[in-house]
Amino acid sequence: MNHHKTFLFAAALNGLFAVAIGAFGAHGLQGILDQAAAKTYQTGVEYHFFHTLALFGVSQLTASRFSRLAGWSFVIGILLFSFSLYLLAITGIKILGVITPFGGTLFLIGWGCLAIHALKQE
Repeated sequence: MNHHKTFLFAAALNGLFAVAIGAFGAHGLQGILDQAAAKTYQTGVEYHFFHTLALFGVSQLTASRFSRLAGWSFVIGILLFSFSLYLLAITGIKILGVITPFGGTLFLIGWGCLAIHALKQE
């Protein structure tokens, strides 16, 4: 798959999952999660959506080393950041919180790579 298709597919799939996971949290977990866990879950959903939109943006860019790195940083960042928060909120297993900052770091790397990609454009 080429750059555009890869990241457009990743954005579409993540958009689908973000909506489904967000709806599950709002309806299926209502009354099950305490207020702190619900906030943790909601943070995962918000970052999942933000970075799904970023993936869509990356899919529209000219392929470069930095745009590809940005896209993969967002994909892996979503998995590590958002999914660790979903699992932490649902299970209460605190050690899962150790994974979250790695995802956040990948988000930062992705945005930095987008900035570099922009500076290298003519």
